[in-house]
Amino acid sequence: MIQPQMTQEVADAVAEGRPVVALESTIISHGMPWPQNAEVALQVEQAVRDNGAVPATIAVIDGMLCAGLSSAQVERLGRDKGVVKTASRDLGACIVKRLTAGTTVSATMRIARLAGIGVFATGGVGGVHRGDGMDISADLTELSLTDVLVVCAGVKSILDIPRTIEVLETLRVPVVTFGTDEFPAFYTPRSGFTTGERFDDPAQIAAARRANADLGLGTGMLVANPIPDEHALDADEIGATIDAALAKAEAEGVGGKDVTPFLLGHLNAVTEGRALGANIELVLNNARLAARIAVAEAQL
Repeated sequence: MIQPQMTQEVADAVAEGRPVVALESTIISHGMPWPQNAEVALQVEQAVRDNGAVPATIAVIDGMLCAGLSSAQVERLGRDKGVVKTASRDLGACIVKRLTAGTTVSATMRIARLAGIGVFATGGVGGVHRGDGMDISADLTELSLTDVLVVCAGVKSILDIPRTIEVLETLRVPVVTFGTDEFPAFYTPRSGFTTGERFDDPAQIAAARRANADLGLGTGMLVANPIPDEHALDADEIGATIDAALAKAEAEGVGGKDVTPFLLGHLNAVTEGRALGANIELVLNNARLAARIAVAEAQL
């Protein structure tokens, strides 16, 4: 079994059973421009620390799986144009080719599990693409196979939310919402769809996760944490903007893994940066909740 390289701080925390929160790195390599990407990454790490846990930003550096990055490595991910984007299926190739890569949700989950880290905070997970029920993110498959709790702001609102929820049900992945009955839609706290399970206390989420493990469920767990109302975008405006962006992508022949970054870039341009600002706030909000869950789990 391949063991990720960990910073001393992360290694000590894992060995001692102290709370640790994994963080993905595509937000650095592919999510934002330099130097904002590195600045936000450090803010997210600080949010984890402020809530009692140790942050472990995950990436692949020169073919080495890493859990916990130095400031120099964060800068490299943010500045180097040769950094690739990797899902879990691509990790073997990254190792052999000695690539440096930002990790998606699926790759971050896989590396976190290898490092012994059970809680992970991200922005939003992938899902079923609109208009193509066969285009399903590997994030959902990874959630069905890898025992890591993922805190997110729901699935990205550019995706088909009800079909994504149905696929998660089919894959036996426990899905809960925090502090709301409605599944959030990334930029907005409400989607019009429910998942059936709500918790208002991070300790309850930690206990549910432990119960799933005791049952031998063998899957991850998805915690949908709505963006705070004061940072949310207008649901009608963002819905119309997404529809226009999807039409533009189709007209320009954008497909496959290029669709999501294209749509997110279009949304940010049309909203004059408000979409990016909302994205930053929801990631920070998720990091805080993930840390509180990790602390509660450590206490169990």
